[in-house]
Amino acid sequence: MPVGVRQLSVLGEFKPFGLIAEALDGKPSDTSTDDYDYFLFDQEIARQHEDSSDNDASASALSDRRDHELFIRGNRIIWSIGARVFKRFTLPSSVIKACWCRMGDNPEALLCVLQLDSLTIYNTSGEVVSIPLPGSITSIWSLPFGLLLQQGAEGNLLKHGPFPYSSPSLGSRDIIRNRRETGHSPHNNYSFLSAYDQLLKGESSSMSSHLILKDLLEEPQSIYIEERGKLNIMRDFDERTIWTSDLIPLMASYNKVKMQHSVWVAEVINSSLEVENSSLSATVPTGVLPKRFSFHRIWQGKGAHTAASKVFLATDDDSAPIICFLFLEQKKLLSLRLQTVEINNEILYDVKPDMSWSIPAIAAAPVIVTRPSVKVGLLPYTDIIVLAPESILILYSGKQCLCRYLLPSCLGIGNPSCNLGFSKATSISHDLKIVGLADAVEARINVKVNNRMIFRCALHRSPSSSLANDSITAMAEGLSPSFYNHFLVLLWGDSESSRLSEANPTVDSEWSSFCDAIMQMCKKSSVVSQETAESSWEFLLNSKFHKNYCKINNMIGLSSGVALDRTGLDSMRSNIDGTKSSEKSFHFDLLMESLDSLHAVYESLKMDNLRRRDLELLAILLCNIAKFLGEECYLDHYVRDFPALCKTVKMGINCLSSKAPFNLFRWLENCLQHGCTSDKTNNLPLVVCKDGSSVVSWARKIVSFYSLLCDAKIIGNKLSSGVSCNIASGSSSSNEELTVLAMVGEKFGLKELDSLPSGVSLPLRHALDKCRESPPADWPAAAYVLIGREDLALSCLARSCKFKELETQTNMNLVSMSTPYMLHLHPVTIPSTISDTVGLESTKFEDTDSIDGSMADGMENIFSSCTQLRYGRDLRLNEVRRLLCSARPVAIQTSANPSASDQDLQQAQLWQLAQRTTALPLGRGAFTLATIYTLLTEAFTVPKLVLAGRLPAQQNATVNLDPSIRNIQELKSWPEFHNAVAAGLRLAPLQGKVSRTWIIYNRPEEPNAVHAGLLLALGLHGFLRVLTITDTYQYFSQEHEATTVGLMLGLAASYRGTMQPSISKCLYVHIPYRHPSSFPELELPTLLQTAALMSVGLLFEGSAHPQTMQTLLGEIGRRSGGDNVLEREGYAVSAGFSLGLVALGRGEEALGFMDTLVDRLFHYIGGKEIRNERSLLLAASVDEHNRVTGQMMDGTTVNVDVTAPGAMIALALMFLKSESEVIVSRLTIPQTHFDLQYVRPDFIMLRVIARNLIMWGRIHPSKDWIQSQIPEIIKSGVKGLRDDTMDIDEMDAETIVQAYVNIVAGACISLGLRFAGTKDANAQELLYEYAAYFLNEIKPVSTTNRSTFPKGLSQYVDRGTLEICLHLIVLSLSVVMAGSGHLQTFRLLRFLRNRSSVDGHANYGIQMAVSVAIGFLFLGGGTRTFSTSNSSIAALLITLYPRLPTGPNDNRCHLQAFRHLYVLATEARWLQTVDVDTGLPVYAPLEVTIKETEHYSETSFCEITPCILPERSILKTVRVCGPRYWPQVIELVPENKPWWSFGDRNDPFHSGILHVKRKVGACSYVDDPIGCQSLLSRAMHKVFGLTSLRAGYTGNNSNNGSAAVTVDQLVSTFSSDPSLIAFAQLCCDLSWNSRSDIDFQEFCLQVLFECISKDRPALLQVYLSLYTTIGSLAQQVSNSNLLVGDSLSVSSLKLALSYNEAVMTGRLTTSRGSIVQSVFLGSLRKQVEELLNSAEQLKTDLCNYLNSGSWPNDGSFGVKSSTILSWYLQWFGVPAAPTVKTMVDKIKPMNTSLSPVPLLCLLLPGTHINAVEEINRFLLST
Repeated sequence: MPVGVRQLSVLGEFKPFGLIAEALDGKPSDTSTDDYDYFLFDQEIARQHEDSSDNDASASALSDRRDHELFIRGNRIIWSIGARVFKRFTLPSSVIKACWCRMGDNPEALLCVLQLDSLTIYNTSGEVVSIPLPGSITSIWSLPFGLLLQQGAEGNLLKHGPFPYSSPSLGSRDIIRNRRETGHSPHNNYSFLSAYDQLLKGESSSMSSHLILKDLLEEPQSIYIEERGKLNIMRDFDERTIWTSDLIPLMASYNKVKMQHSVWVAEVINSSLEVENSSLSATVPTGVLPKRFSFHRIWQGKGAHTAASKVFLATDDDSAPIICFLFLEQKKLLSLRLQTVEINNEILYDVKPDMSWSIPAIAAAPVIVTRPSVKVGLLPYTDIIVLAPESILILYSGKQCLCRYLLPSCLGIGNPSCNLGFSKATSISHDLKIVGLADAVEARINVKVNNRMIFRCALHRSPSSSLANDSITAMAEGLSPSFYNHFLVLLWGDSESSRLSEANPTVDSEWSSFCDAIMQMCKKSSVVSQETAESSWEFLLNSKFHKNYCKINNMIGLSSGVALDRTGLDSMRSNIDGTKSSEKSFHFDLLMESLDSLHAVYESLKMDNLRRRDLELLAILLCNIAKFLGEECYLDHYVRDFPALCKTVKMGINCLSSKAPFNLFRWLENCLQHGCTSDKTNNLPLVVCKDGSSVVSWARKIVSFYSLLCDAKIIGNKLSSGVSCNIASGSSSSNEELTVLAMVGEKFGLKELDSLPSGVSLPLRHALDKCRESPPADWPAAAYVLIGREDLALSCLARSCKFKELETQTNMNLVSMSTPYMLHLHPVTIPSTISDTVGLESTKFEDTDSIDGSMADGMENIFSSCTQLRYGRDLRLNEVRRLLCSARPVAIQTSANPSASDQDLQQAQLWQLAQRTTALPLGRGAFTLATIYTLLTEAFTVPKLVLAGRLPAQQNATVNLDPSIRNIQELKSWPEFHNAVAAGLRLAPLQGKVSRTWIIYNRPEEPNAVHAGLLLALGLHGFLRVLTITDTYQYFSQEHEATTVGLMLGLAASYRGTMQPSISKCLYVHIPYRHPSSFPELELPTLLQTAALMSVGLLFEGSAHPQTMQTLLGEIGRRSGGDNVLEREGYAVSAGFSLGLVALGRGEEALGFMDTLVDRLFHYIGGKEIRNERSLLLAASVDEHNRVTGQMMDGTTVNVDVTAPGAMIALALMFLKSESEVIVSRLTIPQTHFDLQYVRPDFIMLRVIARNLIMWGRIHPSKDWIQSQIPEIIKSGVKGLRDDTMDIDEMDAETIVQAYVNIVAGACISLGLRFAGTKDANAQELLYEYAAYFLNEIKPVSTTNRSTFPKGLSQYVDRGTLEICLHLIVLSLSVVMAGSGHLQTFRLLRFLRNRSSVDGHANYGIQMAVSVAIGFLFLGGGTRTFSTSNSSIAALLITLYPRLPTGPNDNRCHLQAFRHLYVLATEARWLQTVDVDTGLPVYAPLEVTIKETEHYSETSFCEITPCILPERSILKTVRVCGPRYWPQVIELVPENKPWWSFGDRNDPFHSGILHVKRKVGACSYVDDPIGCQSLLSRAMHKVFGLTSLRAGYTGNNSNNGSAAVTVDQLVSTFSSDPSLIAFAQLCCDLSWNSRSDIDFQEFCLQVLFECISKDRPALLQVYLSLYTTIGSLAQQVSNSNLLVGDSLSVSSLKLALSYNEAVMTGRLTTSRGSIVQSVFLGSLRKQVEELLNSAEQLKTDLCNYLNSGSWPNDGSFGVKSSTILSWYLQWFGVPAAPTVKTMVDKIKPMNTSLSPVPLLCLLLPGTHINAVEEINRFLLST
């Protein structure tokens, strides 16, 4: 058989682009001209491996991509793409070799560059790693799992010097001349270095000749060699690697001594193989290396004097990989066939002895030509281009020679890139000889010719016609190998119409060429042995004239040009000679297999609306094959689909074969009707069932989706219907859910769904619709997008990726799943008008109150879209900002004409106001907590603390405090600290951490209170872990009091509960009594010691560390030896808190010393309950033996006033929530007059708090519970105050009232702690009531107080005590309501703030309480609240400690810095809902369910977002409910754990953002609070007003115009779906309104309303497609013109009805009925049947068809008749005429009197009863 001849398409003369780049750079080449190296490679090599995209055949038609080139000269590398420099690399020394490699599991490609003494590795993003190399590495090679390093033989002879390159034969010049090429990734072809020949053999045995580097962070490892089941280190230095593959683990080597080539497989060492001990110990200790690799030889070939000049991988014609060696001395290409066996997911390679062959060749290269998109395992399907010794270029596929290639004869004529200088007359191709090949990439290759020029040429790629491509791929996948080879030869052969060989073939010519190849097969099988002369008629038929004539006169949409004429085929068939029968049967089988394969493509194309034209062309070809083979049933099948074909094909009824063609529409219909398991669904074509088949994957996917929908079982990776299917991970409880997961697994998105025929897509849309309401929670994001739940998709993404990567990763495959419906998936943030108004308000507010409008008060960031949503209906946030602002002068009310005395008055007033101003930062810190999400790139700014006043009566003149009267600096030192803490607490860095450099950057030259405050704030946020010990030392060495306090507390808070030794040492340095006796004595302020004690408690929190507890216990009772004896109570309190923190909640655990410890604490409290004072004192004195300073004792007594508060608090925290009756019984509340005199009243309050914290579970928010806290004596005493009969002296009355108010305040604080952050309504009412009561007692406001509280307390107790108790109650109230912004509480606080200043009771402590309470009420701008975990309660108790300071510098009883520790108790339980379509925060109703507790059963309540959720310990479910948003349920397991931290991957609320999706037809609650604008309530009459267009149509048009505008607006109001909005705009177009078919306009509007109201935008297309189908069918019946040339729409319509039936009968389950109105589908059925009944000619045509199998054939009218007949046959499911004939023949002999109709129904199960009756009438009743 002659080999086909093709032309190379010359792309131009080739020159390495690196040379051009160098010339452009202007670098003179200092070295000789040829001193460079380059190689070309395919972009796939350098690309990151991601999920391989679906390898559909269509993906193969990628345009030719540009080559990448690496150009190497000296120490420079230029990476260029096409004619563009992409990257440049400059190395320290000259390059020996460069190659691409992938290491381990890293998907990124690395460029490895070998230099003399090191290996430099670049990744594609530009990171560089340099690795010093052991010994003398001479070359590097890429393997799939790492880099192979080849050692030189003298690698171990270090006596030659550090580098063994002293040998002159190994100069780097020689090595760089190693010219090599890289083809497509698997064929990295390396030529081999002649300089190696002179290497000396190494003597040592301990060296390995080959090393492997499999990770950048590991050392290169020795490679073992497996021989006879033993492993030895590979030490054969003669075994030089000449090639490796980077896709499969193969290496080829050449041994010069033995003159043999070997092929090796690299394997991970199997532990069962015995490793030779000596070799192991010589190199690596056992167990150091996790994975070791060995080489195993699978082939060796002797007798080659030199190494093969080239080695590469290719593919044999049956897809097996082959390895090719090019031997130049023998001028041959040796090919070895690799055998692959898959065992346990591992692929084993082997070479069998008889599996090799040779081809004469002087050059060869791997190219990808015949099947570009196909992969065989990991390898692409690769052909071989060979230059034979006669300078002939030949293309091989395996052994099979396909064609030869010639240089174009016009080469050099008019080709500017080839300046060959020949005259035009010469035929250049005769003079030019090809002498070499190089640089093959995909289908491009460099051809060297004998005049030393190089041309870049392209071998012909796959056809650009997708149909030809699909058909060739189908033949490759469907034919057996011998048949396919035969076909390939024909296709590439020298056929008379080889249009595939043209340089730039057109799509049509490619398809014609394919058809020619197929028809040649038909001719071959029918040609007789002797040649018959071609008749003139046949000559005419084959001429171009005839083909052009056919093209001009062809049918509508039908190219019958390729159709063979009937007589030609008949004559072929008649000319069959018996002697050729075996060849004939070979061709016949070949054609039969081709018919089946192409038929599968045909059925697959039917499922794609966009390939209708291809389908017609394929139908013509298939008709010809079927006609030739005598397959009447196939012929009938194609004619039914395209009735116009009946003109060119004569049908008969005498069928040679009864084989029925596969009909995909029928299969899907049976699936819906009878389920997937029925007999009717197991006749799928083999190509569809075949694994890895790409060409019919479209059909395979649809079959698999239908199978799953109809109960198919999954067996392995196949379904019971026989097809394979990828199913995405996720749970599924129904067929529909499984189908959706399969669609995701197969990357079948909404775009693909739209290209299916509408009937086929309906069941799949049904599955999506059904899952939409409540899909499972563990689905991948793409599945949620597919069902239209982008809210869940974004939540899912937020879980799966780190917090900030959300935007970038969001959605490549999501977008592919959702286009064209969700173009809005990347939310567009609309600038909110809200923020504009806020801006205006805040500027107004500044201008009226401040001198310079640019004032920053530290609260400017509090306004955000979500706080606006929450508090936007009133101005409470502005009011809070006004109340807490300390950065501007305060207004002082004075007369207009001041006198001298007025100035004193002003100073007094200013001093009062200064007390208030200095207290404000504490509240501001809580208000602005974590509200600035900023990148920490700028300096830290602190708002000013302004103590001046202004006089509104005198044009806002400023008045300053007189420094001569008071020390202002002293007044401001601690307030400045608090101000800085407040500013620091605002920061909530997006990265979740602060960098050390930023902290150091903000450190001032001179230490100040501002930086101290910043340190504390950062520590409370947990950010100080970044500081090093040296940083800490530098801070401490400054000896600045505030800085030391801030740093100690900050570090302890950051390392809370970790017992970090380095931090504890820092802290103990500041507790002098813990210093060893040898330690030099330090004079430390008590303040620092106090802070250090508290810090120790935080650091050891919850550890119950015995030594620390002993230490702290001693400190409670120690007399202060510091500078300020007055601060000793604060010291003891701090020690008590610290002890409580260390043993937090662990008092019950039996630690050996716990009893004595508790006794000692009671001793400090001064209770009478102490049992054994003697032993206690002994223990104490032994403990303090070495101490100079004694206890705070006088004889045997302890100074209880100092030690009691700390001891009580220690007990409270140690036994927190323990319900310990023993401890509570000893912590008594005084029950007698004597006891009342004995215990200080404020200590009674602490006792009450301690008792309640221990008996945590019994705290109840009721008045009765508070009354139960008060002993009888006090109750009766207070009751008797008004009663004159009671004889009670003044002293007793005062004691009783003091005790009463303190007990009530203590109980209220306990309530506040117990219900912290819960917004408990009972607790709120109760605390509010008590606050109002105390307020009334201080200054009666309302006389009509109905409450039962005792009156007239103020007579017996001083005002200060009442004020303190009142403010503690108010503070507790705000702790309960933390973060809620509760209005009633806020009004009370505002009243208290304003009142105090007027009354002159502007005590600093009381102002601080009000300020903190306001801050707590709006904690974090309303986004945070408190937790009730043990550590939170402890932190809150420290903040709320009921001794309030008297002035800004008062640290006597409680260090003021401790008041900031509430931060440790806060949790961001804030949740806001964001509309996924607009990206804006919205209101949404949530149903929150909390678990059962001892106070209440399981409860559900409603919240409106944005809101604060209950604690994690009680939260069970959060459900998005309400009619406007799609439901979402978040199920949780209540756990006693803190709330999730910011950015936590496990956080189900994604750091407080829940995405919701609004249902179409509803407005958001912002736009429509009461629901009067929803589509159903508002638009029904309007839409139907619009639909009655007919009435107004003839009248004036203006009405319609105005009404039509409404449609447009209406839709965009209720839906953000791009397709619906676009359709609505079309409906509003004027040209639309001027159309005459008003019925259609009405239908469109109704469908639009249906799609919007049911939220099913995708059904718009389905409805319109079904409607227009019926319309065109009706027109065709009534007109004589041909409108529809096929019957595919009828099949689609029929499938839609089957779907409807399946829903009606319950085979497809649904909650909301059929997705398309079943009435509509029913009316379609009725219309089709009426149309078919009304066609006049139909009955006659049907009768002819059934009797003789003939189709109507009389001119153009015949085509119309045959079209209607085809509709009838498809609609009623009539089988092909031969099949009907066979069935009828079976019945005829039974001469029964009964009707044959039931029998016919049995024999023709898929046929409708109407058609059965017609068959009976035409064929049997005669």
